[in-house]
Amino acid sequence: MSASFLADLVLVGHLGIIGFAVFGALWALRWSWAPLVHLPVLAWAAYIEISAGICPLTPLENSLRQTAGESGYSSSFIEHYLVPLVYPPGLTPGAQLWLAASLLLLNGLFYAYVVARRRALRRARG
Repeated sequence: MSASFLADLVLVGHLGIIGFAVFGALWALRWSWAPLVHLPVLAWAAYIEISAGICPLTPLENSLRQTAGESGYSSSFIEHYLVPLVYPPGLTPGAQLWLAASLLLLNGLFYAYVVARRRALRRARG
């Protein structure tokens, strides 16, 4: 496998992890074990945002791209791929705190819905 393909694979995986961090609570509607996987991913994503850190997948992708003779990027994954889609250039620590708070609030709402739905199903059955 080429380093360029592996870098693309890391990128797709990174996007998948971000999507799972944002919407993974909804998996609990279908699978009761989902929170056991989702909550650590959610905690990691919130930590990265709150600490203004860089996910280890970003340097891994950059390294693979450089190995393939491509240029990596100097900013974080979110700044490079997602911020230009949603925010004006330049992700500030304050914006990252808002992202983390939004992530946690959204998932809190998702889990509240999951719990309410399970309770309603139990009442309907019993």
